[in-house]
Amino acid sequence: MSLLTPPSAPDDDRSSPRRPAQPSHDDAPLLPRSGALDSSAVRGAGTGARPAPYTSAGHRSRRPLADQTDKGEPVRSPGPVRASAGLPDVCRPSPGPPSPKAPVIGRSPGDRAAPRPLPVPAPLPRRPTDLPPAHTALICVDLPGMALSTERGQLAGQGLEGFYRAGRRLLSRCQLRVAGREPLAVQARMVAADRASFTGTLQVCADTGPDPEIMVERTRYADGTERITLHSSALRALRLPVEVALGTDLAELGAIASGRAGPELPASVHDSGLRWSCPSGHSAVTADPPPADALASAGLLRWELDLPPGGTRSVELRVRPDGTGPVRAVGRGAMSPIAQPAAAGDDPRVQALLHTCVQDLRALLLRDPAGPSDTYLAAGVPWRCGMAPADALVAARMTLPLGTRLAASTLRTLARTQLAGPGRRSGAIPGPLRDAGPYLPPACSGTEATLLFPVLLAEARRWGLPEPETEELLPAAEHCLRWLRSTVAEGPYLPDPQPGGPQRCETQAHAHRAAVLGADLLEAYGRPGGDELREWARELRDAFREDFWVEDRGGGRPAAARTPDGRPVPHLGAAAVHLLDTGLLGSGAPAPGLLDRVRTEQLARLLGGPAMDSGWGLRTLGAKDAAYNPFGHRGGSVRVHETAVAVAGLAAAGYEKEASALLRGVLAAAETFGHRLPEMYAGEQRTEGGAPLPHPAACRPAATAAAAGVLMLTSLAGIRPDAPAGTVTLRPVRSAPLGEVGFTGLRVAGAPFSVRVSRLGLAMVEEAAGRLQLGV
Repeated sequence: MSLLTPPSAPDDDRSSPRRPAQPSHDDAPLLPRSGALDSSAVRGAGTGARPAPYTSAGHRSRRPLADQTDKGEPVRSPGPVRASAGLPDVCRPSPGPPSPKAPVIGRSPGDRAAPRPLPVPAPLPRRPTDLPPAHTALICVDLPGMALSTERGQLAGQGLEGFYRAGRRLLSRCQLRVAGREPLAVQARMVAADRASFTGTLQVCADTGPDPEIMVERTRYADGTERITLHSSALRALRLPVEVALGTDLAELGAIASGRAGPELPASVHDSGLRWSCPSGHSAVTADPPPADALASAGLLRWELDLPPGGTRSVELRVRPDGTGPVRAVGRGAMSPIAQPAAAGDDPRVQALLHTCVQDLRALLLRDPAGPSDTYLAAGVPWRCGMAPADALVAARMTLPLGTRLAASTLRTLARTQLAGPGRRSGAIPGPLRDAGPYLPPACSGTEATLLFPVLLAEARRWGLPEPETEELLPAAEHCLRWLRSTVAEGPYLPDPQPGGPQRCETQAHAHRAAVLGADLLEAYGRPGGDELREWARELRDAFREDFWVEDRGGGRPAAARTPDGRPVPHLGAAAVHLLDTGLLGSGAPAPGLLDRVRTEQLARLLGGPAMDSGWGLRTLGAKDAAYNPFGHRGGSVRVHETAVAVAGLAAAGYEKEASALLRGVLAAAETFGHRLPEMYAGEQRTEGGAPLPHPAACRPAATAAAAGVLMLTSLAGIRPDAPAGTVTLRPVRSAPLGEVGFTGLRVAGAPFSVRVSRLGLAMVEEAAGRLQLGV
């Protein structure tokens, strides 16, 4: 499923002149091409004085993101995607006459010929730039299918409600009445990543007091199936009329998000249900058992169900694009590239979080149509259901403890998008600009993706990626490294975006890691270029420690960036955590970083301080900053991905107190979100008895957030493999912040791997490949 641009991407990171630019609320596309949004719709109003915009000789002042940020990532979509400015007219079918029925509970004889369709409440006025809120929705996802519902269970056709497939809303309205009334909603819950359960009650007999006799269960699946089950507790047999009012606009998600969805389409009776059609799509709902009446003019299916005392009757609805079979999701097969691990120990939240994260990751898997055997992770639901290169690489890297198959598939998919031929962009992986917070202009996610490619390949090899697959991907990694050296040229720093952009702190960290791990990878296969990369990395370290450290009375901090004319941007944000993520070399040794030991300790102290640690995770901008906004995407919210990088980096560097505090905070936040972590939430300070505030525009589930849960939990064991050398080293968190914890079903060197960390912080391997030896 993809909501984004086709696979062919422009040769530049900026918006193509052939399509309108779109705003970014994340590192990857928020919406399809249809409908540009103003950045205020997702960033919110800042608190306090806003600083002056970033300017330099090579940059204009910051414009609204709707003017400059491209929402389209290069996409490998399972199906064609078209953005539509509106829905064309369709032919109106002629409905057939209803079948007469005998009187039943809740209906008088005169009602038989004139069924009353359920009213469609008029939606509140919404500005075209307002995103429909998604934070309260129950989202069933198993891409390319998904279903979004409110806690009432009824689909009323408002906001984002409906069944979707490949970015198109197949059904927007599904309203149930039993005995002429809507069941009283009493519970809504997620059963799994791909299904939700809604329970309601109904009282149909006047002489039973306040106790309802009918329980109505609705189980909704992401593949377009809904099962409605009635349970009777009445002492006598009942005959109940059941009515389901259906409707759809067949709108694309981009049109819905930008407020341009058209009206409901007229229905026609089709098979055992209803059908809708327009020039750009078709949809049909079939029912089992077939309804007694199907009324196209009212969009109504009707049954009369006989329930004996204590009896149960069910109706199943199936929503499909007309002429197609059921959705076949990638992540549900036996050949899923993501292993299913388990956790056990003193803290039961560990298993709950790990299980939910893995289920969400599997639900976000998509298949590359250019290489059907290859899968990758969509960025998130509901807004980012297509390929976002940087997010896909980040998530694949974080989930290496679950196997290397996802990493290899993701790398092969992105290698097909790599730019070739002459020119400064040759070897780069395309990507759009993205919002970078209040102090810097938009960054290029393609730069991060290009630098992550050789890093993921080098580390996947350490985790056990087979040599033939590594060698197959090595030329693409070489092209990425060649692009890095040609773009840097004679200078020590990599601008972002190129050319003439600022020199961002996190971009230098990504570039340094790519050079060090890339050189190690090239040397392992006897390829040239490793010495040159190592020499440049040494020059970068020396220059960075001189130019990127801002001294102050608190001990100093790394600069967020340097302008092209050499001025530091001194504000501290969560992007600095990438300085701690140095990468993994042979024998389980971490690669050298850009900071020395003293400055690493200072950064750890800052990240663990109250300005950055909200108690629920790491803020993207310190609470004392003038531009701080707890809901700001990179201006104060908690992004789970960056918190996970901080936890793993701090633990590896030996700063366990700070790492443990951040881990406990995210674990507590996950509990309030039902263990399904959103990509971000508000950075408000944690208080006694409080809960983190959801961000109304955040994706949930999101690939990087779900993968972050895997990284944070497995970092407790400190697994550092070197499959080519046949060793695995353990560096557990000695303080054992969650007590005893054990993991089974992980994957190292292509075989199951199990490890346990005791309450004393001692790690023991319980299962591993026979050829692996425990390193020192």
